[in-house]
Amino acid sequence: MEYRQLGNTDLRISALSLGTMTFGEQNTEADAHAQLDLAVAHGVNFIDTAEMYPVAPRAETVHLTETYIGTWLKHQPRDRLIIASKIAGPARGFHWIRNGPRINREHLIAAVDGSLRRLQTDYLDLYQIHWPDRYVPMFGASSYDVEQERDSTPIAEQLAVLGELVSAGKIRHIGLSNETPWGVGEFVRCAEQLGLPKIASIQNAYHLMNRTFENGLSEICHHSHVGLLAYSPLAFGWLTGKYLSDPNAHGRITLFPGFGQRYNKPSVPTASRAYVQIAQEAGLSPAQLALAFARTRWFTSSVILGASKLSQLTENLDSANVSLSTEVLEKIEAVHRTYPNPAP
Repeated sequence: MEYRQLGNTDLRISALSLGTMTFGEQNTEADAHAQLDLAVAHGVNFIDTAEMYPVAPRAETVHLTETYIGTWLKHQPRDRLIIASKIAGPARGFHWIRNGPRINREHLIAAVDGSLRRLQTDYLDLYQIHWPDRYVPMFGASSYDVEQERDSTPIAEQLAVLGELVSAGKIRHIGLSNETPWGVGEFVRCAEQLGLPKIASIQNAYHLMNRTFENGLSEICHHSHVGLLAYSPLAFGWLTGKYLSDPNAHGRITLFPGFGQRYNKPSVPTASRAYVQIAQEAGLSPAQLALAFARTRWFTSSVILGASKLSQLTENLDSANVSLSTEVLEKIEAVHRTYPNPAP
């Protein structure tokens, strides 16, 4: 396993990391512990979770993911693992999280304390804002609508509270998720001007059918030394090819159709078929092709794997040793030019 420095921090994280949003919904506690054991055995040291998990979020299951990780983590050498969690943001409902989550002082402190308690640890290595407190188009929406702007906690205030939590030793570093170039720039600017903690990472969707990160975000993250934690590298299973042969195949798209809206686009099946063909011609599984592509981009710090079965996770972990030839990369670019970002 390759290890990479995360931003300007002292954290060296595995190039493949374990995402855990299936724990508590698609996976039992025993399943979760087996996945964690398998990932660590393959050299994974970075584990990502969130207070709102599992997905799909429900009042009946909220926080189970962190709880399952906590019952495993208490038996592990804590200093060898890098644990990341996230605070939920507003405007998506979730009234069962603090009567509707916000990114302000009260909610940040309560969220961090809750995550620490469930994870059974004294500190988090990375704490991320799951999505902005302010309005931004996300999760399949791509156009900014000024009429949807809402009151939000100023970024400087969010950073100030996060700085207090860093000083208290509850979190080591901070990061963003589902952010925009403007948001990254503002967090960096406020940190520099006010002497507050600088963001180390951004966790955004990135895969063969959603390369929007390569536009404005890659530039600002490069100059600001912010690393990408790439989530959904298999596009909710579309890049494995399983929905091509069976549109009703078992997976997140069919289990949670409301969370697959960004994949309900006309060019997704056609692009998926083209990438699957490239993989087959190269003697790779479609998943290995997709994961190797995301892992080997110059701006990627780590690719977050998510699986509901150990066999899937094993195949995904094995992609750590896959390299893509110039010919394969050229074929990928040809498809990208024909079907640019069909699932942003």
